[in-house]
Amino acid sequence: MKKEDLTQDGGALSKLTRELCYVKNSNGKYETELSTGWETKKVALENAWEEIERRKKDALDLVNSGKKSPIYYFMEEKLMDLTVLSGYTGFSKWRIKRHFKPSIFKKMNARKLQLYADAFEIHFTEIQNFDRS
Repeated sequence: MKKEDLTQDGGALSKLTRELCYVKNSNGKYETELSTGWETKKVALENAWEEIERRKKDALDLVNSGKKSPIYYFMEEKLMDLTVLSGYTGFSKWRIKRHFKPSIFKKMNARKLQLYADAFEIHFTEIQNFDRS
């Protein structure tokens, strides 16, 4: 791509970061140039963030309706999955799934909650006294 053809459409992250691209200058030599993005990438990022927000809302609804524990919500909020959360906490995936059950969650001790809190970078009382109404 020629330097003058480099797209500068902007996007969700254009004020925070730029993308490094290789372009040909007027002499035909490659050099680097910064781009604020292009429309296709902007749309893809917006769709991804909409999906993340939908998943967080669904998780909140499940916690508020008593179907899941707050651990499930924080996993979604912090953009984690079972594998990542397992790696941070040391709990196996099946044990984390058990901790999603409100009846099991209510019996959890402070040491286990602290492992989750450390993974989510919050105080364990935020998990214990969950309120996102």
